[in-house]
Amino acid sequence: MALSSSYTDDLRLAHLLADKADSITLDRFRAQDLKITTKPDLTVLSDADTTVEQTIRRTLAQARPRDAIHGEEMPDAGWGPRRWILDPIDGTANFVRGVPVWATLIALMHDGVVVVGLVSAPALGRRWWACAGQGAYTGRSVLQPQPIRVSEVNQISDAFVSYSSLHGWVDAGRGRQFGNLLREAARTRAFGDFWSYVMVAEGTVDIATEPELALHDMAALDIIVREAGGAFTSVDGNEGPSGPGALATNGLLQEAVLDLLAPDDNADDSLVIARR
Repeated sequence: MALSSSYTDDLRLAHLLADKADSITLDRFRAQDLKITTKPDLTVLSDADTTVEQTIRRTLAQARPRDAIHGEEMPDAGWGPRRWILDPIDGTANFVRGVPVWATLIALMHDGVVVVGLVSAPALGRRWWACAGQGAYTGRSVLQPQPIRVSEVNQISDAFVSYSSLHGWVDAGRGRQFGNLLREAARTRAFGDFWSYVMVAEGTVDIATEPELALHDMAALDIIVREAGGAFTSVDGNEGPSGPGALATNGLLQEAVLDLLAPDDNADDSLVIARR
């Protein structure tokens, strides 16, 4: 499909939705009466997660009644070529522990392609956003945009890698491969969640990857990285936020990292990260 600036109004709406989300999450962050439960997949859920998603869904039902909605905490609604993808709080584990690194992720997909993406991290005082064909930006609001661009690092040996955890790679059968990536890189840190990927878009990190993510974790990040000049694929090299997992780089490093992470059924999967 041809992508154009016709999604500008949708981006403005995404900022409005993020304003509503930020008001809720900041009010509930470190609240003494925050209600926390455990979901069947053993991840945590707070009352702020559900309130944010309910609020965004109500606003979309009024503003875009013909659009479908997919969110992390509630069943899918509607159908059609346009679908909003919501992660009310990405980094809920941080949120409930009082760590300020969490965000609301909002994206719009049209015919299966992400055309609008926004990440709002109010405790950090930051937002990142992108609209198809218009570049990627950061700032406190849509009125204060600062263009962002990926780095120009072209060797893994010079690269900065960010990730979320080690055990997920072992569980995915790629512990050895991930260990090789960490050994090859110049610098590694586990910033985790959305933050790894927006830093790729900003050029402060060169590689971000996780082995298992859902659509709501990836959709907004996909277009922000791409519009900043980077590449976003699954860990198998499939373009877009389709999974399994995600690999985001400045584009120059994409193929080299995919080669390192490629599955090898005959190899020992021990996670070895000591440098050569």
